[in-house]
Amino acid sequence: MAKKSLLTAAVVMMSASPTAKSEVNMPTRTQAPVAQKKPMKLTQHGDTRVDDYYWLRDDSRQDEAVLSYLHQENDYTETMLSHTAQLQQTLYQEMVGRLQQNDQSVPYKKKDYWYSHRYHEGKEHPILVRNKGTVNAPDELLLDANEQAKGHDYYSLGDTAISHNQGLMAFSEDTQSRRLYTIQIKDLRSSKLLTDKLTGTSGCMVWANDNKTLYYVKKDPQTLLPNQVYKHVIGTPQSADELVYEEKDASYYVSLHKSTSEDYVVIGMYATNSSEARYIDANQPESVVEIFKPRDAKVEYTLDHFKGRFMVKTNRTGKNFALFSVSPAQRGDLSKWQELAAAQSDVLLQTYELFDDWLVLEERVNGLVQLRQVHWQTGKQKKIQFNDPTYTAWVSFNPDTSSNKLRYGYTSLTTPTSTFEVDLNTDTQTTLKQQVVNGEFSAEHYQSERVWVAARDGTKVPVSLVYRQDKFNQDGSNPLLIYAYGSYGSSEDAMFSAEFLSLLDRGFVYAIAHVRGGEELGRQWYEDGKLQNKQNTFNDFIDVTQALTKQGYGDKQKVFAMGGSAGGLLMGVVANEAPELYKGVVAQVPFVDVVTTMSDESIPLTTGEYDEWGNPANSDDYHYIKAYSPYDQVKAQAYPNMLVTTGLHDSQVQYWEPAKWVAKLRDLKQGDNMLLLDVDMETGHGGKSGRFQQYLDTAKEYAFILDLAGIKQ
Repeated sequence: MAKKSLLTAAVVMMSASPTAKSEVNMPTRTQAPVAQKKPMKLTQHGDTRVDDYYWLRDDSRQDEAVLSYLHQENDYTETMLSHTAQLQQTLYQEMVGRLQQNDQSVPYKKKDYWYSHRYHEGKEHPILVRNKGTVNAPDELLLDANEQAKGHDYYSLGDTAISHNQGLMAFSEDTQSRRLYTIQIKDLRSSKLLTDKLTGTSGCMVWANDNKTLYYVKKDPQTLLPNQVYKHVIGTPQSADELVYEEKDASYYVSLHKSTSEDYVVIGMYATNSSEARYIDANQPESVVEIFKPRDAKVEYTLDHFKGRFMVKTNRTGKNFALFSVSPAQRGDLSKWQELAAAQSDVLLQTYELFDDWLVLEERVNGLVQLRQVHWQTGKQKKIQFNDPTYTAWVSFNPDTSSNKLRYGYTSLTTPTSTFEVDLNTDTQTTLKQQVVNGEFSAEHYQSERVWVAARDGTKVPVSLVYRQDKFNQDGSNPLLIYAYGSYGSSEDAMFSAEFLSLLDRGFVYAIAHVRGGEELGRQWYEDGKLQNKQNTFNDFIDVTQALTKQGYGDKQKVFAMGGSAGGLLMGVVANEAPELYKGVVAQVPFVDVVTTMSDESIPLTTGEYDEWGNPANSDDYHYIKAYSPYDQVKAQAYPNMLVTTGLHDSQVQYWEPAKWVAKLRDLKQGDNMLLLDVDMETGHGGKSGRFQQYLDTAKEYAFILDLAGIKQ
């Protein structure tokens, strides 16, 4: 990341000592940036909060005073971590060195072609190809994302969509890191890009079956909410595109997908607790948009179509979801819905896959995924069994419904990501690919465990652990890194990641705390960690930390915590509530200014998340959120060593949240522990783009942790 020193001393003051503040131009190892205070009073429900650093918000991201402060923070971070430069380089080379430089995805067959993507040595981005008839046929280049990325500091390839006749490909690209995508169309017969260019989109698009009509989702330019569906006809300007649906309720997000039958374009509208689907006849793009079933409060459903019937996954009959089918003509009569898989109190239905002969259900039981297959005609059922103590599995992409072979993915903390194919009739299983880990990696050297920790209210919280066997000390002297997320019902599963080896091989124990707020133990697990139950998420993490050290998985003096986005909120809360437990905390793109953000409907994503966090316009919600909001609860106390990361162009958690948080922490924190803010001036929420560049950030974070643990190389 290129850094520019735009120093404006009138705006940013530098601290020369804990008691004296003076203006200087460049930070030194002992001088941390101290942002100027410009008090702003924010009053709600008769309660006034004073925000000294509200001025750090700049929606244009061009204010020189703000940029000056951010650059000074970067300079300070670079100075404070300069002694780890060699360690960072060593870690980066280790991580990149484990990658298979020339790599290829497992090809999948759709209609006449086998599709795959490849990586070439030294290249950051994928190359998309297809082969006609067989995988051994000559390559047909679809897109070289490396060529597309040229001239851009940031580049991310979004979705691709192949037309019904396989002659056209639409693809979406983000070159700003704001998750605003531009859609382009390539004629695969001539290998030329068409002049069509659709801007301001979510990157989601679906072809009608006439091979000239493309539906896509457009975002609100200010809030970045995906709220409109447009119809584009090839060869016409975007200004002529027809608006076919607009979502007026800002708590819903809009998306598109093609039904399994390819007969319908499905428009999905999703809120936290409610959803709705509409559909368009893909064979008649001029047809009107039909509503499947009007939205109901606290009723969610997703829609597909297969063999003349709609397939509906819904929580209407149970919070862990059931699967139904119904004919289009009878969709409004719930008594006509045929139950294919009943809702169960102890089994979460995550998704499903449709074949001519088999229905495959991806379910979560006791926190772990199982794949269950049901024969349409006979009702015969079978399950695919897994043996690791903690793992995850998922249904892969299976576009050929006439096949009897299911592709699925599998990984664990000790098993590299693998793609399998199982014959649903004979149970014969084939390994199509397993992630190659270069170097001296051997799965037998590592041990994974799954333990349960009793939280303070008696609830048992699952924890996944991994360590290198010959580095694990029975006396509890290992350094320990605990990771968690715990929001939005997103399950933080135990997955293999080659970069973890750089910690494990140096003696670390790595733990994933499956705290409430995720969906590991079903829908209730999520509901017990949101809204007025959000404190459970934070308590779980703290209780897991104490239990793991008590049980000998880590040294109390060498415990580290890490989390990103909503997991960064978790880091902020535990740093406030239990700072003594952690030697260091890495808060990645943290959502820490919860009250202010959730009170401002102009900030992207706010309105869609009232059912997750609460709406501060409601007095009860306001006071509950304020009681844990990390920015509002910073106090004069000793804090752990902290590395806080953000991206200037972050559209999910605006950069000013972590920037304000660090400024306030620096003003109030006691002691000499490090407090570092690392701002990537070119990227957004997901960090650096490209296959290799992302490891620069990981190497920096790991070096920060390892150095604090006394491991210097």
